[in-house]
Amino acid sequence: MRLSVAFRHAHRSQASISRPRAGVKVLKPKNRFIPANSAVSHLWVRESSTSGTSETATLASFKSHPRKNDGPLYESAVGDIVQRSREELRAVRETNPDLKPTLAIIQADEDDALLEVNKKMAGKIGLDVMQICLPHQCTEEEVIEEILRLNEDCRVHGIFLHLPQSFLSKSVRNAIKPQKDVDGVSDLNVGRVVLGDQRDGFVSPVTGAVLEMLARHDAPLVGKMAVLLGVEGPLKATLQFLLQNNGMMVQTCQWSSKNLQKRIMDSDVVVLVESGHKSLPPTWLRPGVAVINLSSALMEEHPDSWEHRAEAESGARVGPLSAAIRMQHVVRSSMRWIQEQQYQPWRLRPLKLQPLSPVPSDIEISRAQTPKPISQLAQEIGLLPEELEAYGKTKAKVHLSLLDRLQHQPNGKYVLVAGITPTPLGEGKSTVTIGLVQALSAHLKLNSFACLRQPSQGPTFGVKGGAAGGGYAQVIPMEEFNLHLTGDIHAITAANNLVAAAIDARILHEATQSDKALYSRLVPSINGVRRFSPIQMARLQRLGINKSDPSDLTQEEVKAFVRLDLDPEKVTWQRVVDTNDRFLRKITVGQANTEKGHSRQTQFDIAVASEIMAILALTDGLADMRARLGRMVVGSSRSGQPITADDLGVTGALAVLMKDAIKPTLMQTLEGTPVFVHAGPFANIAHGNSSVLADKLALKLVGEDGFVVTEAGFGADIGMEKFFNIKCRTSGLRPDVVVLVATVRALKMHGGGPNVTAGVPLPKEYINENLQLVADGCSNLKKQIQIARLFGVPVVVALNVFKTDTQAEIDLVCRIAEASGASSAVQCHHWSRGGRGSVELAHAVKKAASQKNSFQFLYNLQDSIVEKIRTIAQKVYGADDIELSPEAQAKMDYYNQQGFGALPICMAKTHLSLSHMPEKKGVPTGFILPIRDIRASIGAGFIYPLVGTMSTMPGLPTRPCFYDIDLDPVTEEIKGLF
Repeated sequence: MRLSVAFRHAHRSQASISRPRAGVKVLKPKNRFIPANSAVSHLWVRESSTSGTSETATLASFKSHPRKNDGPLYESAVGDIVQRSREELRAVRETNPDLKPTLAIIQADEDDALLEVNKKMAGKIGLDVMQICLPHQCTEEEVIEEILRLNEDCRVHGIFLHLPQSFLSKSVRNAIKPQKDVDGVSDLNVGRVVLGDQRDGFVSPVTGAVLEMLARHDAPLVGKMAVLLGVEGPLKATLQFLLQNNGMMVQTCQWSSKNLQKRIMDSDVVVLVESGHKSLPPTWLRPGVAVINLSSALMEEHPDSWEHRAEAESGARVGPLSAAIRMQHVVRSSMRWIQEQQYQPWRLRPLKLQPLSPVPSDIEISRAQTPKPISQLAQEIGLLPEELEAYGKTKAKVHLSLLDRLQHQPNGKYVLVAGITPTPLGEGKSTVTIGLVQALSAHLKLNSFACLRQPSQGPTFGVKGGAAGGGYAQVIPMEEFNLHLTGDIHAITAANNLVAAAIDARILHEATQSDKALYSRLVPSINGVRRFSPIQMARLQRLGINKSDPSDLTQEEVKAFVRLDLDPEKVTWQRVVDTNDRFLRKITVGQANTEKGHSRQTQFDIAVASEIMAILALTDGLADMRARLGRMVVGSSRSGQPITADDLGVTGALAVLMKDAIKPTLMQTLEGTPVFVHAGPFANIAHGNSSVLADKLALKLVGEDGFVVTEAGFGADIGMEKFFNIKCRTSGLRPDVVVLVATVRALKMHGGGPNVTAGVPLPKEYINENLQLVADGCSNLKKQIQIARLFGVPVVVALNVFKTDTQAEIDLVCRIAEASGASSAVQCHHWSRGGRGSVELAHAVKKAASQKNSFQFLYNLQDSIVEKIRTIAQKVYGADDIELSPEAQAKMDYYNQQGFGALPICMAKTHLSLSHMPEKKGVPTGFILPIRDIRASIGAGFIYPLVGTMSTMPGLPTRPCFYDIDLDPVTEEIKGLF
C-alpha cells in the first residue's frame, strides 16, 4: 500500500533536498510552507500526551512556592546537554566528516511549532530534521509503512512520533527500530529501563528532562516519595523505574484513587497529568514539594520565546529541555550506527561434529547436521542485517555495500587451493578447501572463509556429482548447494540466450527491411515524439555521429546506425543450457517458414562456459559488470568490424537480469563456518575460479589475522596459472600461500599405473601398496610445486588420504614434496574426521602465510600475444615451443589490429595432462604445443587459445547420476544425491 503523504521535507542547512511533486509542500529557507496544490486538509495539534511522544510538558515548583533560580537552572541544563552533544558529534566527525545525523518527525497535523523547536535545537548541535506530515485521516498501516521506510534509511538516526494518542498503538511503537527509537517508546526500550540496562536503548526525553531537573534540585532525591498521578503508558513505566533507580519511593494513582489527598500531602515530588478540569488544590501541597505538570501545551507558546524569557511565573519549560535530550539521543544513535559500521570481531559458534565410521553418504552426513539460521551466521561474522538478503533459512545473498563499509579494514591472508594433474575422479580440492577452513575456524579459532564456485547441473546429473565437498568436509545443505542455489546460473542462461536471440533477430530484420523501415522501428514515434534511447546515443557516439535529434541524421548516418551487417558465418556467440546434452553440440536454427530461409548452423554450450559467467567471476561491481557486458564481442560484420552487445542495444537488459547474480551467496560448512558460493566459470575456456567479489568480501570480513581459502579449477598448470595471471591481475589481490592437493591414487597414475574411469572399480595397483609407482608419479607433484614457485608463493602440499593408502606411501610423498621445495607436506583426513582431520594442514598454512612473499606475474601484458602463449607453454607445461595454425595466426593478427593484444592469456587445453595429449601422464617433455585457434572474450578481458579439440558441451554417460536421484513425495527429501 502506498503511503498518502500530505508533505514530506528534510531540512538540510535550512534548505530543502526534496523535489516538489503533487501533494507535497517544500520548506524554503525564507518562505514558510508553499503548497504544491490546494487540496491539503487542515491538520491538528494534540494538547496533552501521556506517552512521552509530544512536547507537552511543564516542570515547575507549584505556583504558591516559586523558585527564583528555576530559569537559570533550566537554561543551564539545556546548555550542558547541547554542549555535550556538540562535543560528541565533533569527535565522531573527526573520523566521519560526511556524517550528518538526522531526526525524522512523523506527525499528523500542520502545526509546525514542534518542528521549529526541534529544528532550532538541532541547529544548535549541528543535526538535520526531516518532517513527515501525514493526513489527518491516515491509517495505522500507513504510519507503520512510513516508519519501516525510515528504519531502512541510513541517513536517519532517530524517529520521533508526534501523533495523536489513538495512533500510538503497540504495533506502531514497536515498528520503530529500537536503535532509532530516540523517544524510548518501543517495548524493548521501555523494557531496558525496567531491567535497569539502558546501555543500548533510549529513555523518553520527557522523562529525561524531568530527571535532569530533579537531579539539579537543591535537596537529594534518595529516600524521597514521588507520586505519579494520572500518568499512563510507557511514560509511567519509565518514570517509575527510573525514579526508583535513583533511590526514590514511587506510588502511582489515578485522580479517582482513594486517599489521594493523603498521598499527595506525604509526597516530595508530584508528577501529574491533568484529567478534564481536575487540578490539585494548593492546600494539598506542603511547602517545598516539587510539582511536575505534564499537561500544558508547549505548542501554544511562540517557538522563540522560551530561550530568553524570564521564568517568573512557574519555573522552567521542559519542552526545549526534552528537545535537547532528544537531539542528544540522535547524536548517540549516530555514534552507535558508526560503531556498527566498523569491523566487528567474530563471535562464531562452531557446530559440533561427531564423525561415524564407516563414513555415511554425503547426503546422509549433510542431513544429520542441523545448520545454523543464516541470519545467525551472518551476525556472528559481523554482517549487518541490511547487508543480507535471505533465500530461505540456510542461504542468503550478501550486498556489495559491505565493501564500502569495510573499505579501510585490512585484508586477511589469501590462500589458494590448487592440485596436481588430476585423474578423471578428481583429487578432492573442494574437500581440502572446506576441511582447511573448518580446521582454521572451529579448531584453531581463527577467522576463516571458504570461497567456492557454484556447481553446474551438468556434472550433478552427469558423472562427477556435486561440488559441495564430501564426507565430513562439505557445505550444507548439500542438496541446496548442488541444485539451483539462488539461481545465478539460470540468470546467466537467460542473459546469454537473450543476446543470442537479439543476434538472430537483428540479422533477420536487417535482411528483410530497408534502411528507412529499420530506422522507423528502431527509433519509433511515441506520442508524436521520436528520441534515441541512452544506449542508442552511445552507439551514435561510437560512430562519430554527434546528433541527438533523430530527424537530423543524414541517409548515410541512418544507414550506419541501423546496419550492424553481422556476417552469419562469423557469429561467435552461442546459446547455452545447464545440462549435459551432446546433441546440441551442433544445431541449425531458423528453419521455420516465418524466418524466410534465414537459417544458419550454430551450437549450444553448457551455461558455465558462457562469457557472462566469466564476467561475473571477474567483475568488481555493477558498473564494471555492465561495462564488461557491453564490450562482449558477438561476431564480426562483413567488413571485419567486431560487433558488441552494446551495438545490439541489449546491455542494459543484461545488467537487469544479472543484478542479483552479482551478489555472492553465503552458506556454511558442516562445522558452522562461513562459505561464499559465487560464479563457476568453465575451467577450460575460462579461468575456472570463483568470483573476485566473493574473495574481496571475505578478505574484509575475516580481518587482518584471518584466512580466506579459495579454489582453482583443475590442476595447478591450468587453474592456478589462470588464477595468478588473470584473476589476480583483475582483482589486485596477492596470494599468501598455495595449498597443492595430491593423492596417492593420482601419483600412481602418473607413475605408470593403468587408467581409471568413473563408475568402474579401481585396478589393484591403486588398492595395494606400490612405492615405486608413487615415487615415479611424484614427478608430476614436483613439477606443480615448481610452477607455483615460479610465481614466488610458498607452497604447502596437502596429501588427501584415502583408506587404501598405506603409511609408507604417505610418508614417501611428504618427503619428496618437502625435498622439492614445498614449505611443508602434511596428510589430511578431513573427509573422515572433518576439521579435526586438517588441523596439521591449518598449522602449516598459518606458518607459510607468515613467510616472505615475492609474488610476481609470469609475463607482462605488453608482451605480444604469441610471446605470452609461448611463455606459458614453455615455463608451465614444459613444451619445447608452440605451433600456430594458419587460422590461429589470422585471428591473432585480427586481435592485434583491433587493439586486444594487451589482454592476458587464458589457455584452453586438456586438464588430464601437462601437455595437450590427455594420455601423456607424469611430466611430458620434447613436445610442440599446437595452437589450432585463438578466440577472445573481450568483455571478460582475456584471449583464449585453443589447444587441440575442446568441447564446451559435455555429454551424458551411459549411466548418468540421475538414475539414483529421486524425491520422497511425503517428506520431500531428496534421495540418491551422492
